[in-house]
Parts: sequence; C-alpha cells; structure tokens
Amino acid sequence: MPKDLVSIKDISKEETEALIDTALSFKAVLRRDIKKVPALRGKTVVNLFFEPSTRTKTSFELAEKRLSLDVINFAVSSSSVVKGESLLDTVRTIESYGIDYLVIRHPSSGVPHFIAKQTHASVVNAGDGINEHPTQALLDAVTMKERKGGVKGLEVAIVGDILHSRVARSNVDCLMKLGASVRLVGPPTLIPLNPPAGVKVYYDMDDGIRGADVVMMLRIQLERQGKSFFPSTKEFFKYWGLSAERLVLADKDALVMHPGPMNRGIEIASDVADCPQSVILEQVTNGIAVRMAVIYMLQ
Repeated sequence: MPKDLVSIKDISKEETEALIDTALSFKAVLRRDIKKVPALRGKTVVNLFFEPSTRTKTSFELAEKRLSLDVINFAVSSSSVVKGESLLDTVRTIESYGIDYLVIRHPSSGVPHFIAKQTHASVVNAGDGINEHPTQALLDAVTMKERKGGVKGLEVAIVGDILHSRVARSNVDCLMKLGASVRLVGPPTLIPLNPPAGVKVYYDMDDGIRGADVVMMLRIQLERQGKSFFPSTKEFFKYWGLSAERLVLADKDALVMHPGPMNRGIEIASDVADCPQSVILEQVTNGIAVRMAVIYMLQ
C-alpha cells in the first residue's frame, strides 16, 4: 500500500481487493462484545473536517477508536483558521505534534492530494469537493461483495447528480477496476460531457436501471449547483427518482444503495429506501470496517 489513500486511482486492483478482504475480517471484530483491537495503540490520528459530516466523520472516529488510536477531532470553527491561518500552516502545526495519520475532508477538490505531499503523516481523503471519496467507494464494494458474492460481472447503475458527485467518480474507478459494468443515469445536465471510458450513459431512468444488479442513488447536491440543472425537485423525482414501480425494472434481487444523506421523495421514495432490497444501513455499518482496514493497511 502507498503512504496515503487520496484516490482510488492510486491503488492497484490487488490492493483494492486486499482492503476489501481486510474490511470483511474487521467486521468480525465489530460483532464481538469487546470491539477494540490493539493494532495501532500508541499512534495518533487527527480528523480535519472543513465540511459538515455525520456518517463519514462518525465512522472514521469509531474506526480509529476500534484500532486503539489516540483520536483528535480538529474543530475548524474554533481554530486559528478563522483568524486567517493558511491550510498549510495549520497542517504543519498539527504535524509538529507527531501525528501518524491525518483524515481530511475539504470543500475544495485536490486539497488532500496537496497535503499528502507536504506531510510525513499518512493522509486519508474523506471527501474533497466534487473530486473523490475513496473510502465510500470501498465500503460500497464491500457491501456488494457481501450481498452478491463478488463485484466482478455486476451491472451497477449509478443514478442522479453524477456531475457534482465525488462518490460517483470514486465508484466508477473502483467498480470498473474490480470488473463490474457501470451505467451512469440522469438528466443530460447532470452527466459529465466526457464520461469515463467504458461506462454506459443513459438519460432515460427506465432504460438505465433495467436488469441492473445494483441501483445506487445519489443525493441532489443543491449546495454545489450554481444554477438550475432541472426544472424542480418534483420533476426530478418524476423522471429520475427511484420508486417501487421503477425498481421492478431492475433485477428481481437488485440491491438499492445510497451514500446518504438521502432526500426522500426527491431521488428516492421512502418505501424504497426502507424496502428489503435496501442495503443503505449496511453501507453505514460497513463504513467502519472499511475505514479500519484503510488506516490499518497504511501503517
């Protein structure tokens, strides 16, 4: 494994599979009465989140504590950043404390890549702008492997706001590396003009999910949209939302996935989000094991 995990592109197929297998082994630890392992006792991690987060931040913190790390959560709102301190100076100050790992989420694309080149600590990208979210892609792959027995050969439809989604970008790289076929589904305004080579693009929801083994819905990221990309949320759900009536077009055993947070009634109906085919909460659980595996293997 490299020193850092800032992009799915930076790890090989073999390293990706090793991370997935390690995460599955850590899931056994999470089922025990005593959920801690002493693997990284004495080492220190700093969680540096410049964006709001519930699932990712909580998941990383739990993963770190399960590995017996000393955990410091950096509160940006009460730090010298609000006084004008630069990001690089902030990181260098944190590094001078002798930390071993730095988990960073930032609204600007490329920040974790920049920081990884400036620090001796191992950097994990917890989401940067609209660029990447590698640990989300890994936990999605773990969920598919658990439920489907593997990722190779699966037909995976990723639906919604592809253009602004770091989850979609990392998933495309991860899934294709593992041998899945990927479809991007959504309105033309929310599909990149130059989609990755090898993916299939559908502007019609029914065609896009027909026969799919996995339907992965994405949140409409209104906070990253500087203009209107569709007439209304009601229109969006009508044409590209996942309803129970639409889900029957996918494979009868298709998994329903969503990275969260969900906008119920906009990209996914409540009855679908909570249906037996939904593995959305399993994704959350698998996030702890995946982040344990990532931090452990970067040591």
